[in-house]
Amino acid sequence: MRTSVIVGAGLVASPFLLVGAIVVGTMSVAAGSSTAAGSVGRIAEGTVPADYAVLMEKSGHMCPELTPSLLAAQLYQESGFDPTVVSPAGAIGIAQFMPGTWPNWSSPQDGDGKQDPRNPADAIPAAARYDCAIAHQLSGVGGDHVANMLAGYNAGPGAVEQYQGIPPYAETQNYVKNIRALEQAFRAPDPVLAPSDMAVRAIAYAFNRLGTPYEWGGDGTDGRFDCSGLVQAAYTSVGITMPRTASEQWYTGPHIPTDQLQPGDLVFYATNLKNPGSIHHVGIYVGGGAMIDAPHTGAVIRFDPIGAADYLGATRPQPLVVDAAVDASTPRAKRPVAGAPGQNPAPNQNPAPAPNNQNQNPATTAPAAPTTTAKKR
Repeated sequence: MRTSVIVGAGLVASPFLLVGAIVVGTMSVAAGSSTAAGSVGRIAEGTVPADYAVLMEKSGHMCPELTPSLLAAQLYQESGFDPTVVSPAGAIGIAQFMPGTWPNWSSPQDGDGKQDPRNPADAIPAAARYDCAIAHQLSGVGGDHVANMLAGYNAGPGAVEQYQGIPPYAETQNYVKNIRALEQAFRAPDPVLAPSDMAVRAIAYAFNRLGTPYEWGGDGTDGRFDCSGLVQAAYTSVGITMPRTASEQWYTGPHIPTDQLQPGDLVFYATNLKNPGSIHHVGIYVGGGAMIDAPHTGAVIRFDPIGAADYLGATRPQPLVVDAAVDASTPRAKRPVAGAPGQNPAPNQNPAPAPNNQNQNPATTAPAAPTTTAKKR
């Protein structure tokens, strides 16, 4: 077991001294910190494939209710950023448009002019256009206008008008809640972010497993771990149930610049720094430029320096964001086909008429109350 590690020209203290310093230091920072308010909703670097991020930044300001980071969270919830996915109900692409309704929102001015729902250059601005049309239609409905807009994208704005807010459908309520939480994972960080006091206990869990042999696919069931299995187990031990894989864990909280890292933040590594889908490793930051990680087959859980050419960035896990990330680890487009016993009805991509009518014209009137839970397009 390694008791120290060189980071640059400095020596990181022995693990026992280091963890003790973390407890004192983290509590002191937490006591004196406050979360900064106000954000323009820019997308945090590395959270979205680079080509898509440019499109979201460009389209994410079409109306006051929309920001690039909110649009990113919504499309991640819809498809996991997969432009080729087709849902069991037939919805297509990164924004999950139905073929019959796609022409209402696409534009020949987007992308290459072919108006293809599988082309993110067409689908991303179309999704923003549809969001803002819904927001405009629902501007007279009270309450949270952003939540109403998202609910309209999922259940149809007619349902939001009928209920004068988010409809009482579990699918739609979870959809809105998860996107609002996930938005924090995609938003460029504020200048000051308070560390979580749960981080200390998560670090202690990992510390107590130093020297344990690495096991590919290990989640602790047999006492051994791979990199993301160690992270999942450490945070589960403090009551935060993390997603299983490193690429899913990337979306469990705000993304933190390297010079603002706090103990307990998760640090990630990728083969392509412009594509978070290529994440291959994660560790738990402990301070002093070091992390605890389960690095690879043949190694043991140990301290390692975080500096490496494939370093992508860091995430600070937040409970509400973690819950949303767990849910979004299976995009809506990849969930079982609706209509089977015990499942929700077919997705609704219709702004106003009854839940199974695929109209998607925001000017239509409110629907009759559905007898089953409404679902997105």
